[in-house]
Amino acid sequence: MTRQSDLRAFLRSLDTETLADLLCEQAERDPELRRRLQARADGARHGELAAVSNLLEDAVRASESVQVTSVLDTLQRLLDAGTQADVAPLARRTVDKITSAFAGSDEQAGVVGDQLDRAVSLYARACAAHPPKPRELADWILRVAFDRPGWPGISLVEFAQPLGDKGLARVKSVVDDVLAEPDSGQDPVRRRTAQRLNQEHAEVTGDVDTVVRMLSEQLPRRDVSLKIVRVLRAAGRHAEAIAYAAKALGTGNGATRGQVVATLEAEHAAAAAAVEEPAPEPRAPEPAETVSGAAVPKQPEPGQPEPEPVGEPAEQAGTVRALLAEDRADEAWKAAADVPPADVVPVYRDHIEALVAQREAQSYVKAAAALRRLRILHRRAGSPDEFTAYLGELVETHRRKTRLVEEIRKARIAVPKAVRR
Repeated sequence: MTRQSDLRAFLRSLDTETLADLLCEQAERDPELRRRLQARADGARHGELAAVSNLLEDAVRASESVQVTSVLDTLQRLLDAGTQADVAPLARRTVDKITSAFAGSDEQAGVVGDQLDRAVSLYARACAAHPPKPRELADWILRVAFDRPGWPGISLVEFAQPLGDKGLARVKSVVDDVLAEPDSGQDPVRRRTAQRLNQEHAEVTGDVDTVVRMLSEQLPRRDVSLKIVRVLRAAGRHAEAIAYAAKALGTGNGATRGQVVATLEAEHAAAAAAVEEPAPEPRAPEPAETVSGAAVPKQPEPGQPEPEPVGEPAEQAGTVRALLAEDRADEAWKAAADVPPADVVPVYRDHIEALVAQREAQSYVKAAAALRRLRILHRRAGSPDEFTAYLGELVETHRRKTRLVEEIRKARIAVPKAVRR
């Protein structure tokens, strides 16, 4: 037996992981070996992409949603594995093919709608890994948004990174032109699409004042007022959020107003405490500022009960948020029982919106379950009408996600009449 055959026999005796480690170590030292191995890997990937491309063509010709799912599964697997291949063109073609082949299909609206949402999400991921030309991507988004409003639903937030400054500027330029068109004779759907893109552009670029101004045009609506408060809070403008909540919710909202303002003040105080440097020695507490601007002492007056620590509700709400992020919904619900309901309402809303953004069937099931618990929280907080307004806004925004609407119905949550079919 020759030395070469001995070596081959030895290598065949190794497990796959050990052999891969040896090859990678040698490839780091040998550029030529690395090039050859990379070429083989790319060839395998491109071969798989070609097979998937053929599968996509067969799927849309036969209107087979099962095969479309196989295409999406393969794209997701490649992206999850960190493929070096540029799958963005195939992902985009998948979106276009599904849109063209199944547009207006009522029979498969639920399944196809979910597939289309998933395809858009995968295309956004693929663009982030291998950004196309910014103007080309911007023009595609604009064409889809204006030619087929809501089908598919495309958000600038998902594509902000690959669009970059140039792509976002292109979107802004076209949107401004549409908004400058005279109202008379203009398609109202086209104008609403432009307004939506304009608001998303402001959100992506961090133009909080513009977002607040656009939302203010939808007033008076309590759900919009609360959204403005959330936008200000997310931007770190806590004092403005507190002042706006106190003014917009007004004295007529009683307990609801007090709970929202108290929650915002607690979060603001907790954030301030987190960045405050520790004092070398104890010092007298300084007065805290209330919504009205009047200074009040932090120490209770004689005969009054000790107040709860200001940062405690925010910390407890943070625990609930962390548990939800770890997919420990039951533990999060138990922890929420020890927190004032108004403190965890925004936590559950954020969680629901994050689940819906995943565009997966199982995530819709979880979102519906979280909605049931959010409804309970609003009842405990004395604000059931706010839940109704929030649900209406959520379902209207995602009305094309028929699977989500169906899961909400299965959870025995009354879907607003505007989106019933």
